[in-house]
Amino acid sequence: MSVRVDEGPAPDVNRELCPSRAILEHVTSRWGVLVLALLLERTHRFSELRRGIGGVTEKMLAQTLRTLERDGLVHREAWPVIPPRVEYSLTPLGRQAAAQVWELARWTERSVAEVEAARAAYDEEKLRQAPPAGGA
Repeated sequence: MSVRVDEGPAPDVNRELCPSRAILEHVTSRWGVLVLALLLERTHRFSELRRGIGGVTEKMLAQTLRTLERDGLVHREAWPVIPPRVEYSLTPLGRQAAAQVWELARWTERSVAEVEAARAAYDEEKLRQAPPAGGA
């Protein structure tokens, strides 16, 4: 069975109803980035992903994995054993996406000090511009 894709206008992420926006949202969400980055290293079981991604709830991880699987970025392999054994890996398309977001994640790590300094300067400037308390 083949799936026919509608031949509409060319994808343009700036166009309001472009389907690329949903893909971008999935790939660049907080948990999407971290799942893709972790799977770039190797195949992981659910519990390994949960331990490797600090702060993610079981519900959010399951939802993120399901979304990335639906988008064709993550492959889910389940074995009919007890207890169930499920592993997640990247598809070729997922590897491409993960390489892109991995570089963005590394950039954010390298830029923390610079961004924090910019935030402090911005906040200080806004404080200086604020009218005095109890104003005139």
